[in-house]
Amino acid sequence: MAITMELIKELRDRTGIGMMEVKKALESTNGDMDAAIEELRKKGLAKAAKKADREALEGGIKILSEEGKAYVISVSCETDFLAISDKFKVMLDVIVAYLKDNGVDSRDAAQELINSDYALELGENLQIQSYEIVEGAVVGCYVHSNAKLAAVVVWSADEDKLKQVAMHVTAANPEYLSMDDISDEVVEKEKQIQLEIMKNDPNMWSKPDEVLLKIIAGKMGKFKSEISLLEQSFVIDPNSKVKDFLGGTTLSSFKRYSI
Repeated sequence: MAITMELIKELRDRTGIGMMEVKKALESTNGDMDAAIEELRKKGLAKAAKKADREALEGGIKILSEEGKAYVISVSCETDFLAISDKFKVMLDVIVAYLKDNGVDSRDAAQELINSDYALELGENLQIQSYEIVEGAVVGCYVHSNAKLAAVVVWSADEDKLKQVAMHVTAANPEYLSMDDISDEVVEKEKQIQLEIMKNDPNMWSKPDEVLLKIIAGKMGKFKSEISLLEQSFVIDPNSKVKDFLGGTTLSSFKRYSI
């Protein structure tokens, strides 16, 4: 029987085991799914396979920042008890170092490393969620104390200042870098949402749509500023905007990570 990518994906989804091990199991069992699962269990992956259908809603984020690059990984698990354990933290250190040494194309190999070296011992479904490298002139990083929120900010500013902006990103969760990045479609959708809200307001419902839309149009500036990083009130100094803290120069990019 031909071993297709669909078969490989299905077995990976059912077991949480890496591509190479899954492919080998399917080849040795001529594509028999149940026999392949049994084969994986015989190889000592049974515990991981049995737990792979459980939701992995906890986990941790690790960022290694060196010479204009941020190596970002996050791995999910089933319980917070495991996520805060020293063994889980050691695993994050190993995987982020693996990313640094082998590049982003090594994600499948990193997952296989987790499955073979950690999933059995730790006894939970462990899945890589983020596995990437962010580059820039200067990269500022912040990981919250619970390791479940993190951010990376890129610009040519000093790293300490960028780290504070990265901290802001984790707290304020902006959707866009600047108001110019917000599409007309996003603004129009928000207008329609606000219109429906007003129509359900007993103090506003009797007003014609054109009047309501004029009121809403006046609110769109605030809406756009609240979801744009540079226009948000800076969490460390709410009297200033992020762009003021940066001295008016725009950032290159930012990204927020969460478990």
